[in-house]
Order: sequence, then C-alpha cells, then structure tokens
Amino acid sequence: MSGNYLENRCGHVVLVDTYGPSASRLAPAFEAAGYVPVRVQSTAQTPKLYRGYPDPFPYPFEFMHRGSLDETVSEIAPLHPVAVIAGCDHGVEFADALSEALNPLTGAPTNGTALSAARRDKYLMIERIKQCGLRGARQIRVESESQLREWHTQLGGMAILKPLRSAANDGVTWCRTADDSVRAFRQLNGRENVVNLPNDGVVAQEYLVGAEYLVNTVSRDGLHHVCDIWKTHRISANGVSDLVVACQILPATGEIQDQLVPYALDVLDALEIRHGAGHIEIKMTPDGPCLIEVGARVAGQDLPGYTAMAIGESQTEWTVDAYTNPGRFKQRHGRPYELRRSIAWALMVSPRSGVLVSYRALDAIKQLESFYDMRLLIKPGQRLRRTIDDSTYPVSLTLMHEVDEIVLRDLATLRYLDGEGFYELADDPQPPNQSLSPAKGSTS
Repeated sequence: MSGNYLENRCGHVVLVDTYGPSASRLAPAFEAAGYVPVRVQSTAQTPKLYRGYPDPFPYPFEFMHRGSLDETVSEIAPLHPVAVIAGCDHGVEFADALSEALNPLTGAPTNGTALSAARRDKYLMIERIKQCGLRGARQIRVESESQLREWHTQLGGMAILKPLRSAANDGVTWCRTADDSVRAFRQLNGRENVVNLPNDGVVAQEYLVGAEYLVNTVSRDGLHHVCDIWKTHRISANGVSDLVVACQILPATGEIQDQLVPYALDVLDALEIRHGAGHIEIKMTPDGPCLIEVGARVAGQDLPGYTAMAIGESQTEWTVDAYTNPGRFKQRHGRPYELRRSIAWALMVSPRSGVLVSYRALDAIKQLESFYDMRLLIKPGQRLRRTIDDSTYPVSLTLMHEVDEIVLRDLATLRYLDGEGFYELADDPQPPNQSLSPAKGSTS
C-alpha cells in the first residue's frame, strides 16, 4: 500500500473477524468513506464455519490477537482508530474488550464489557431482557439430565435446546418430549461447535409459536435506526421443525412492524448496544413479540447486500455513518426506509447426503419471473449434506421483482421444484421419472 494512500486517509477503523459476505462489505465501505480498514483476528485459528468465506480485502494492516489484550492494544493504539467493530458473532466479546481498552486512548466508541457475555450467551441474553421488563422465553441453563427432564415435564410442550455460544443454528434441536431433550443434551454438552469452541453449556427454552422476523439496526450514542425488517419462511424437514427456506424484506411500517420495532429497540437498550450494528431475531407470538436472540453485529447471509438492492442503502452504509459521520447519522436516524422493489433470498433443502452428480432443475429455476441470481454452495462432484442448519444448504437464490406477489409465487414454486427429485447423487439407483419443470401459462 503506497504512502500517499495512507496520507490521504481520514483515520483508521478496526474490523474484528470479518468472516462471511456481510462482514466483508465493511472494509470497502469504510475505505470509500476515506478510512483505512485494519483487520484483527481474535483467534489464531479461523473458525471452521468461516473457512470457506475469507475476507478478500487487501488490508494494509493486519493483527492477530494471541491471548494478551495489553499486547494487542499496544500494537493497535498508535493507529488511533475511530472505531472497533465486530464482523460476526465470533468477534463480539473481543471487540467489546478491545474497544473498551482503546477508548481512553483514542476516544473510539465502545459498548463496554459489562454486558458482553449477555450479548453472546443465549441464556444470559434472555435473562437480561426479562430483568429489564421485556418478555422472554421460559428457559433454564441445563445443569443435569434430571433437572432438564423435570423442567421439560413441567413445561408440557416442545422445547428448544441450543449451545450457549455457537452460531449459524449449529446444534439447535427441537425436542417434543423430555427424553428428546435429554438425548439432545448428551449430544451437545461439551462438544466443539462450528466456531471451534468447546460448548460451555446448553440452554433449554420453550418453543415459541409464531412467525419469525429479523430487525436489523445501527446505533450511535444510544440512538437506534432500523435499517431493514425481514420475514422468514420456514418448513419442517429432515427432523427440523422450523428450517429457514426463505427471507423476504418487508416495508418499514405496518401492523406487525409497529409491534416489532419498539420491542427490538428496547432489547438493544437492555443489552446496552449503544453503538454499531444489531441483528434481532423475534417471534411474533399470539401474545406479542418475544426475543429469540440478538447479535451485536451486522446481519449474516448477506442481508445488507440484499437490503441495498431493495432500498438503496443498508446496515453497511449506516454503520459507516455511525462511526465516521455521527452528525449525519443523528440527523437521518429514525426515518422509515422506502422499498424500491421486493426482494427475497431463498435456500434449497437437501433431503439426503452423498456425492452430488447434478441438480436436475436449475434451468426451471432460472426461468422464474423474479429470478435474479443463484449460488451453488455445493457443486457437482462435492459431497452434499442433508440440510439441518445454516451450514448445510446446497443452493442459495435471490429473487427480485417490482410486484411482491410475483416473488411470493416464485418462492412457493421453489418448494415444488425442491425435494428428492432435485438432486442426482452418485449412488442413486435410478433417476426419478418425473417432470421438475413448472407449467407455464396453464389455465383451468
């Protein structure tokens, strides 16, 4: 990187663990605003969840945290960064610690470490919001099989077991009976999760009935802005009761949105997320909104990219403003966004595992009226895994159209095309004898 480049920059921005497509958007956006992105890796080993998603940005400064916060601070402090930002869940607690340590030296905003654990630990998170008077799920931190069995029996319905600090829905298990819960606990307790951490515990929560929504925000000095709101579409498949198959952006206001947003902003306040991005997952139950979990970072699955296509800007641009132009952020925050077009991302669901030979209906998908883009996450010749969480989807799609109903129709058509007949595996005894192409222009 040339000296002129560094001389002409406004300052430095530290980005912690920029794994995945959403986090990878941060560095180019800050550079475009005139700042030098600085990459910090919070652990020497890249978490296995993110090994296929390296950040391609050519950072002029890169640092590896090797266990001593004082040493890492002494390396970075001379750059006087204006911000320290976590790119994904894996980096949230370290970004909190680093920003808190740098704050007296550089003035960089910090959410502090007092509630850092509650921003990552799924049990502490729910307990914290309940302490602040917000509705949260009934739950326990599992201490023993007997305790879990007694709690589930008293619950009298479905329970969800999940690791305290994993990501990408890894290990999330739906349990109809107390026996199911005990089996799930045995599988989850102490195993290494997808971010290379031994699970330090398991939480059991009541199953919340209702549609799930995503509210994505950016904050500065405790002022919150809602960047985008999404509704998830789900199916029951492969033993998973609520498997995400699509996510569609919603207008900023509406009957549901007007209940979601105040609750989401109260969650941010409860967890003291005063600066930076927030990703809040909420179930809209018959009794109102109830938190599933929150991430103190930008939304995953490249939702910022899709949001920019639908609105013209996203969490990425709002994050840049929050840290580099707080006056502009405060002037604009709170204004409802306006949709230019309807957008959804969708995922195909593999029913089996095996070596993939081909997908049988890709041309039919490309003929859908709202089709925009397709990514093969598993390519022919690679091993296909039965889809059970965010890391096992084989195909990702983007649908876009000016008319909302066209996108909804095509989302439903994807479910018709998907299934056993969509995947040709090396050990298939006989290709299925059925048409996978949707009828065009048929009438009855």
